[in-house]
Amino acid sequence: MKKMKGIQRRWMVNSISAAMLSILLAVIAFSMAIISYYYSSLSRGLEGKIKTAVNFFGSYKTEEAYYQNAYAFVNNQFEDRDQLDFQILDIDGAVHFSSYMLLPSGYQPGTPDIQKAVESERTPVSNIFVWTGIDPNTKEHVMAVSCPLIVGGQVVSVLRMVTSLAVVDRQIVIVIGIALLVGLLVLLLIYASGLYFVRSIVGPVAEVTRTAEHIAAGSYGVQMEKSFDDEVGDLIDAINDMSTKIKQSEKMKNEFISSVSHELRTPLTAINGWAETIMNGEVRDAHDVKKGMGIIVSEARRLINMVEELLEFSRIQDGRFTLSIEPVDIKAELEDAVYTYREFFRREGIELTHTDCEEEFPLMNADPERLRQVFCNLLDNAAKHGGSGKRIDTAIWGEEEQVVITVRDYGPGIPEEELPHVKTRFYKGSSKARGSGIGLAVCEEIVVRHQGTLDIGNAPGGGCVATMRFPIGG
Repeated sequence: MKKMKGIQRRWMVNSISAAMLSILLAVIAFSMAIISYYYSSLSRGLEGKIKTAVNFFGSYKTEEAYYQNAYAFVNNQFEDRDQLDFQILDIDGAVHFSSYMLLPSGYQPGTPDIQKAVESERTPVSNIFVWTGIDPNTKEHVMAVSCPLIVGGQVVSVLRMVTSLAVVDRQIVIVIGIALLVGLLVLLLIYASGLYFVRSIVGPVAEVTRTAEHIAAGSYGVQMEKSFDDEVGDLIDAINDMSTKIKQSEKMKNEFISSVSHELRTPLTAINGWAETIMNGEVRDAHDVKKGMGIIVSEARRLINMVEELLEFSRIQDGRFTLSIEPVDIKAELEDAVYTYREFFRREGIELTHTDCEEEFPLMNADPERLRQVFCNLLDNAAKHGGSGKRIDTAIWGEEEQVVITVRDYGPGIPEEELPHVKTRFYKGSSKARGSGIGLAVCEEIVVRHQGTLDIGNAPGGGCVATMRFPIGG
């Protein structure tokens, strides 16, 4: 048998021990009640018979009359002479008459009921004394009932009835044995049902433990079968969901590493190639040298931006991301970003338009560098993913105590099934554009830190639109 441990052992120690103690106490209480019932019933029966005998012998005034009529009483009126020993004792406690016929002459039982009856001085029928114990002569377990016979206010004799308790004790043992058997069956039923219940808990928990170990060992995405629609089932659902998300996260991490490696390799290759070419003197024309140096500077700047983006995301993850709050004119910040990118986009063949509004907004408490970072990132994404449309529009206006800013491109847009994930870290979807996949995650964090919202969706007529909303005066 497999050794029980953990929850099973605690259940055995606590529940079964408590059940066993409760059943044992119940059996003990039941046994005492049964013993009391049998002995009380027998005692009441004997008391009734001794009263009959006292009434029969009360009219006789001498001991000789008692003894002469004892035979008549036993033979004619005493119905239980085969089960009871009827005795007449003198005031010294010696037996003068016994229906048992085998008692030695002058035998004195010396039991407490006889002594109390001899010393009694009250009305005879109220002085009935019961004693239970081992008979000195037969060594049997017996019950004796004694009552004094009083003449002229004096005890002149004691009437006594004695019966063996062997049959009663046997019956009591049988009843208690049945009670113990029932208690044992109840305990076994509690054990079986409790063990089934505990195993229904321990089994799934053990499966959860094994699954967690598999996940820890790298088996991401492993799933467990749900057998119960309860708290254990909820735990299994949570573990399965965690496993799925870890698998997705691991997949995105691997894709991110692959993407970043590619993103780093491409500019480094260009920088290294042109640097070696220029250093070796293979390019002598001043125009070509300038072109090569321009490529080196451009690719180096792209590497710096990528590293800054990664560092920014790292600060967000470990809680080191902070804002330098000051009064900011959000319209001016957006216009500066548009101005910065307009000439750059023109050289790429992309038209950048900006639709302003006449409304003037109050200064908002914000970090201008972070806001500019969001605007530039969204403009860069629009050119990277939607530049094929050759047009990018920006706009700003007020709406219900909010400043609304949009950045729209006219490219292919985003597949509907990918829209819910575009702001998820490391997610790149089906896009082939270069990037780390964390730019939008950083943008959303900055916008949310300014009590705003960032929504990415497809625009009517094609293309993608990013919509930012900030509270006016926030």
